Amino acid sequence: MQVIKRDHTVVEFDRSKIVSAIQKANAAVNQAHRVDAAAIDAIANAVASKHCPYLRVEDIQDMVERKLMAAGKYELAKTYIIYRYTRALVRKSNTTDESILSLIRNDNKDLAEENSNKNTAIASTQRDYIAGEVSRDLTRRILLPEKISRAHDEGILHFHDADYFVQPIFNCCLVNIGDMLDNGTMINGKLIESPKSFQVACTIVTQIIACVASNQYGGQSVEMRHLGKYLRLSYNKYLSKTRQAAPELDDETVARLAAARTRDELKSGVQTIQYQINTLMTTNGQSPFVTLFLVLRDNDPYLRENAAIIQEILEQRLEGIKNEQGMYITPAFPKLVYVLDECNCLNGGQYDYLTKLAVKCSAKRMYPDYISAKKMREHYQGNVFSPMGCRSFLAPWKNGHGLYQFEGRFNQGVVSINLPQIGILSGRDENKFWFLLEERLQLCFQALMCRHNALKGIKSDVSPIHWQYGAIARLNKGEPIDKLLYGGYSSISLGYIGLYEVTKLVKGCSHTQPEGEAFAMEVMRCLRAATDRWKRETNIGFALYGTPAESLCYRFARIDKERFGSIPDITDKGYYTNSYHVDVREKMDAFSKFSLESKFQQISSGGAISYAEIPNMRHNLEALEDVVRFVYDNIQYAEFNTKSDLCQVCGYDGEMEIDQNNQWVCPCCGNQDKTRMNVVRRTCGYLGENFWNEGKTKEIKARVLHL
Repeated sequence: MQVIKRDHTVVEFDRSKIVSAIQKANAAVNQAHRVDAAAIDAIANAVASKHCPYLRVEDIQDMVERKLMAAGKYELAKTYIIYRYTRALVRKSNTTDESILSLIRNDNKDLAEENSNKNTAIASTQRDYIAGEVSRDLTRRILLPEKISRAHDEGILHFHDADYFVQPIFNCCLVNIGDMLDNGTMINGKLIESPKSFQVACTIVTQIIACVASNQYGGQSVEMRHLGKYLRLSYNKYLSKTRQAAPELDDETVARLAAARTRDELKSGVQTIQYQINTLMTTNGQSPFVTLFLVLRDNDPYLRENAAIIQEILEQRLEGIKNEQGMYITPAFPKLVYVLDECNCLNGGQYDYLTKLAVKCSAKRMYPDYISAKKMREHYQGNVFSPMGCRSFLAPWKNGHGLYQFEGRFNQGVVSINLPQIGILSGRDENKFWFLLEERLQLCFQALMCRHNALKGIKSDVSPIHWQYGAIARLNKGEPIDKLLYGGYSSISLGYIGLYEVTKLVKGCSHTQPEGEAFAMEVMRCLRAATDRWKRETNIGFALYGTPAESLCYRFARIDKERFGSIPDITDKGYYTNSYHVDVREKMDAFSKFSLESKFQQISSGGAISYAEIPNMRHNLEALEDVVRFVYDNIQYAEFNTKSDLCQVCGYDGEMEIDQNNQWVCPCCGNQDKTRMNVVRRTCGYLGENFWNEGKTKEIKARVLHL
């Protein structure tokens, strides 16, 4: 039997090294916790009797730990583990010094580009990144099994959010905002009672959002429907006060005056949410990563109020937020997710006017995203609910009353697999591909269990806003959160990158072709079968997640290019396509792209979003409305990338002006924007040559993809 060492060299198995390691651990504990020589020999012999052609040194150490635990020598096992980690520390030097110093010098480009809503020049953000670098280092060297750390470094998989792994926190959630508003909550040890007006309710929501964001590392979603109740409370309050102040007025006049004051409060309340979210800074040194879920539910007793809230949110997003120069720009947060249903799918419904406003907003500001209630009900047992902030979806789950519950649930974490690397290594040998895929899925499972195990035993006291005061649960002080980790209450996600590339590598064509599509669907079913199997075996909510982790697409491609060189249409692009998405160079129209990708969304039920790159639709809203109608009938979750003009200096995204010298000028900061040509090209995906019009005014006429 041979042993594969950490540096990948191979040596003959030597049982004396096992004996020596246990003896050293023995010497470090009291007599009562030790094992005798016979037991040590038995453990060494048990490992030797495996008679495997090869064993990794980490596997041998795992066997020893299990044997010591089985013998009831827990203290000795703990000491052995500490010895093992201490040896690992000796082997590895500190890896954080230069990354932290470069952060302070503000020349760490990887960190600067990692997160769009984190400014690495600000002290509070630097503090969070320094903590993150320490966490990442400890995770790599101590907290993760070495084979998982090595797999992450080699781009086999990606262990997401290692910069927070040292802390007992989770990924993302659906905040149970209805319960917190109706039944009160606690923030910083202070009681927050149920509000009596819409304006106060909006203020409390932003306080909850900030507190939740400071105690988790992923995004959060809030269903705005719960605020309808408080808008009606405000209306009734104004109705009563107006009657008391002017008893001579007739009921119609009183109602009109009360409605006017309610509209003013509605505008102020929504403005509070938008500006608070964009001006608050959490302990992570960033604005809260929050999504507002805009849905009209038939059984909602406050449907009229909810429609008014959605309208105001869309109108304020359409207007934008002023920047330093006083010009309106598109804020990064909150994200908006708008639900299309029978009442508003642009087929003569009562609330079509809201969808027309949403389309206008999408054309100018990129948001909202769109969910088809029709398709979602098909996929999730008749339910319609928000994605979490990270765009992952929960599985249907019933509470003790037999009712489906989605709010107040969360995601434990994510590990993503690099599919193109498997395709490269398989060399178009499909048998080898499936073997490698199964082998690497097992690695992903072990990495995900590290995520899960890190949360086991955590007490509710680590984040009272989550576990004790309603954002997720109302557990007792000191109560472990373990029961929320099982039974599908929370999810834990297997992400995947590069279905397009792996299909080209194995089949020689993309998944837009029949042969490629069949193979890609088989890969997806294999990934889904793995998560379903893990869920059955562990009673943990494993899910397949089409992650929108764009930065990971670049990381995997960079690692593989360094290792395997430049491969045409694979590593030479500098990126892999995200999850099941079609590469932009396929030049598919929005309808064809959504039709194809919708087939994969149903399999990827733990998270799925599809994008359409379309040209400037500000002056052609009817075409965009046609796409939205198509979304309702054909695909569960879609987003449009519709930016046209964009100043790279100040972020202004309105119409550019032309000065007396026929030069494009940003009206916000005066920048003569020389990147506009590239922006238009990115918008439509056209990769050919751009050209000027006859007036030489630099008005670009890029050939766009027809809708």
